[in-house]
Amino acid sequence: MQKVNRMFSSLEISASGLAAQRRRMNTIAENLANTNTTHTKEGGPYKRKIVRFHELSRTGARRQFAEGGKRIPLEGTQAGHIGNNFNSGGRDTFSCVTVDVVVDKAEPEKVYDPEHPDADEAGYVKMPKIDVIVEMVDMIAASRAYEANVTAIKAAKDMSMKALEI
Repeated sequence: MQKVNRMFSSLEISASGLAAQRRRMNTIAENLANTNTTHTKEGGPYKRKIVRFHELSRTGARRQFAEGGKRIPLEGTQAGHIGNNFNSGGRDTFSCVTVDVVVDKAEPEKVYDPEHPDADEAGYVKMPKIDVIVEMVDMIAASRAYEANVTAIKAAKDMSMKALEI
């Protein structure tokens, strides 16, 4: 494994977090824009999309970050760092975040609207199962996580500038 440049690893970690949160916000915006879409190219109503975060280690190994409510912490940037149980043998490693976008398997909701062009014989329309309130809360959380990564990048930049003054 190539030795990690500790000065820039924190920037890479935060940059991957920025990209992941941007992708999350774009996916949420797509869900919100298609709240009432009853007919897509694939046929049927729009299906909600979900962003899943994954850990991508420096070696390229990929692990599920949050699956089944179980969290796997990211590796530290320094061997022996406080709370770092993943570095063994004194190797310098770090991880980044990557995302997958998956389609929600929830069944669409049936709404009675016989006037709708996509209504079936009984007058029911299959609507996307998207809760606008949940999507907005997710958007706020993604926005705050994005801001936290920006703050971390600014702090790393400030520390680098102070180090150059020495």
